Amino acid sequence: MSATLPLRHRAEQLAATLPPLLVAAERVASTVAQGVHGRRRVGQGETFWQFRHYDMGDQPQSIDWRQSAKSDMVFVREMEWEAAQSVWIWRDTSRSMSWTSDRNHPSKRERSDLLALALSVLLMRGGEHVALLGSGIRPSNSRATLSRIALMLEKQDLSEEELPPAVPLPRSAQIVLIGDFLAPLEKIDRALRYYGESGLRGTVLQVLDPAEESLPYEGRVNFEGLEEEAPWLVSRVESVRDSYAKRLARHREGLRDITRALGWGCDFHHSDQPPQSALLRLYTTLSQVPV
Repeated sequence: MSATLPLRHRAEQLAATLPPLLVAAERVASTVAQGVHGRRRVGQGETFWQFRHYDMGDQPQSIDWRQSAKSDMVFVREMEWEAAQSVWIWRDTSRSMSWTSDRNHPSKRERSDLLALALSVLLMRGGEHVALLGSGIRPSNSRATLSRIALMLEKQDLSEEELPPAVPLPRSAQIVLIGDFLAPLEKIDRALRYYGESGLRGTVLQVLDPAEESLPYEGRVNFEGLEEEAPWLVSRVESVRDSYAKRLARHREGLRDITRALGWGCDFHHSDQPPQSALLRLYTTLSQVPV
C-alpha cells in the first residue's frame, strides 16, 4: 500500500498538468476508438518533397547529414508520401462560435474544439501526422504535438475569420474544416475551392446550436449579432419560423452542393448532441476518402 500511494500521487500530478480539453478529448476518442480501424497507409517514399528543420520526435535516421553540413541547422529530408499522409484541421474561431442558447450544453466553439482534438487523438493513434491549419506547427503524431494542439485550441483568441485562410499545403494531404458555416455560400465556395482545386481532399462539419435550427422563441424578440451585424427586431418570431427553416435548409443544401462538387464529405452536428457520433462519422469519412 505504501508504494501505491506515491504512484497514485504522481499519476494525479501528471493528470493535473494536462490541458482539460485534452483530457475530455482523450475520453471521447477512447469511446470511439473501439469501433474503428486505423487509416495508416504505406507509401513508396521515392519522391523528395522538401527539407525541414529537425524537431523533437524525429528519428535520427531521417536526418540529411549532407544538407545539414551546409549550415548550423540540422535538416530532415521529407518524402512526398510522408507529407501526403498528413491531416490538417481547422475550426472556426469567429465570435459567433462562442454563442450558446442554453448554459446546460456547450457553445459551438467548445464543441468544435473538442471534436478537433478528439479527431487528432484518433488519427495520431492510427499513425497519421496531424496539424492545425495556420498554426505554423508541422504535422506530427507525437504526444508533444498533441499537447501543443490542445493548448493552442484552448488559448486561441476569438477572431474575425469565419472561414479557413488560404494556406499552401502538401499535394494530396487531407483537410478537416469545422465551424458553423453560416457565411454567404459564395464566400464558402471560394474558400473551399482553393483547397479542392489544389488536389486536397477533405470533409466539412457544420456545428450549430439547436436553437439555430429550430428558432424556438415566442413573441417579440430582438436578435443581436455577435459579429457586428445590425440588430433584427421581430414582433412575432413564430410568424417567421417557417421561412427561417426553409432558408436554413437552402443554405445547408448549398453547402452540400459545394462539397459534393469537390468530392468532399459534408456532415452536420448540433452542440447538444453526444460528440462521439459526430467524431465517428468524421473519422469514417476520412477513412473512405482515397488518396
